[in-house]
Parts: sequence; C-alpha cells; structure tokens
Amino acid sequence: MRGRRLIVALAILSLCGATTGVSANETQIRVGNLDAVLTTPQDVERPTVALLIAGSGSTDHDGNGPQAKPATLKKLAEQLAERKIATLRYDKRGAGGWKPEFGKPEDFRFKDYVDDAVSLVNYLRGSGKFGRVAVIGHSEGGLVAILAARQVQIDRLVLLVTAARRQGDLLKAQLERRQIPSDVLDPILKAIDSIMDGQIVDPPPRGLSIAPSMQPSLASAFTIDPIDPLKSIEKPTLIVGGGRDLQVARLDFAALSAASPLAKTLWVPEMNHILVDVTDDSDNLAAYNQADRALDATMLDAVATFVQAGDTR
Repeated sequence: MRGRRLIVALAILSLCGATTGVSANETQIRVGNLDAVLTTPQDVERPTVALLIAGSGSTDHDGNGPQAKPATLKKLAEQLAERKIATLRYDKRGAGGWKPEFGKPEDFRFKDYVDDAVSLVNYLRGSGKFGRVAVIGHSEGGLVAILAARQVQIDRLVLLVTAARRQGDLLKAQLERRQIPSDVLDPILKAIDSIMDGQIVDPPPRGLSIAPSMQPSLASAFTIDPIDPLKSIEKPTLIVGGGRDLQVARLDFAALSAASPLAKTLWVPEMNHILVDVTDDSDNLAAYNQADRALDATMLDAVATFVQAGDTR
C-alpha cells in the first residue's frame, strides 16, 4: 500500500509539478534522454533562466552523488527562484545508474556532457517561456559550460569554483596534497600521465581502480584545457572562487580571471567547494553531507545580480 501511494505521488508530481515554496514552482521534465527539474518563480513573465551544470561524478539534479549529498544545485535553484530567476537542473549521465539509451559506458566521451548542455540550452531558448538564458557551471560543470558556450547562444556565463587546469593535472595535484605513501602515489601519478597520453594502463596500479575499458572515457576529460576555450568567449562572464575550497585552488581562480580579463570576479574567503561557508577542515568535510546548510549569501546575490544585469559585459 505504501509503495502504491508513492507511485501515485510521483505520477502527480510528474504531471502537475510540485511547489517548492510560496515563490516558485518545480516541475519534472524530460528533454531527450535527460531527466531534469525546471524551477520557475511565480508571477514573473518570461523570467531569466539559468541552466545549472553539476560537477564531477554521477551527480543528480540536486547536486548529490553516491558519497556526498550536499544538495548544492537544489539550494541554488531555490535561492535563485527567490530572486526571480528560473533554473533548469538535470541528472548527469550515470546518475542513479547508467541508462541503456546513453549507449555503452565505455563509449562515453566528455563531449557528450557538452552536447547534453547544448541541447538543454536549445530547449530553453526554443520554449518561448524565458527571456535571457544563462549557464552556471559548478566545478567540472564550469568546463562543460565553457565548451557549451562556444557552440550555442547564451547571454551569461557563470563559473563557480571551476578549475583552470586539465582535469588530469588537477587530480594529480589533489592526490599529491594527501598523505599517500610514495610507493603507492608514484605509480598512480605515472598511470594518470599514461592515460592522458592516450595509453591503456593494464592492470591499473593499486589505488587507481579505473578499468582499462573506461580509460579512454577518462582520457577525454583529463586532457581538456579550459583556458584557450575561455579566451574565445565574448559573452559576459562571472568567475567565483572560495578561500575554503579543498578541491580547486586560488591559482585556478587567478588563471581563469587572466584568461577572461573582462570577466567580473568574486572571491569569497570562507566559502568551500560546495558553496557554503565553513570554519575549518573538519567543518568543511562535514558540510558535504549537510543538505540543510545554507549557501553563501554573497555568492548568491552576486550570481543573481550578474545574470539579470542589463550591461553587455
């Protein structure tokens, strides 16, 4: 009986949408093979809309993955709705398991993420329901956003705690900061270099459980440099970094800012990688599974002001 009630509730949600609060409506939609959630502010005709692109891993439309559930995108959508901005957020390929309609997992390439984002921007533009269309990329989603912005018409680009390095290089830097014994770390770093060079590492070293069949997929992500693509983007851009970010360094923020010298920038000293304020490393790690933790208010106000601004840069 309980399962039947759940099915009925989900059906009602899918058909009619659900209210997230007094100021917004939330509706589940499907665009091609992508499951998405559209959040729209009430009583706003043709609002600005932002496509929210999640970070790395099999991340769902709320910004949650198998290990961490901070609900970053859900909170971002709700807070932007409070500021009269609509959002579309979606399940990345692999969220909740790999769907057969996406083909074989080993055939995935990073450009598939970009193609997904482009198709969603086209959906938003073609719907006739929205005014300005912005793209907001979080972490790895920032790289997807940069590449998508070169292929499809957007009005604003926002990069939240986005790396300026190739993902393979970023992963190596993150591993080098951990206290991993050299006899374990050195083979891992060498294997990452080999994968980035297009080689297959079989067997992979201890501590790097990447099946040989999946290594070309990772190589397609590991080797993309965001700097040159960002330099070619002429649309107004906002770059946001956080001083408590354990995954992306200030040098990334600086490098992105240098690559886009006309971009607006915001550095938030106490904000971490999931866009909340933290006090120390212990608090930082705990925040990754605290879905009720509020996003940084300065960041929210800056993003909302930027995507709705009337200036051309």
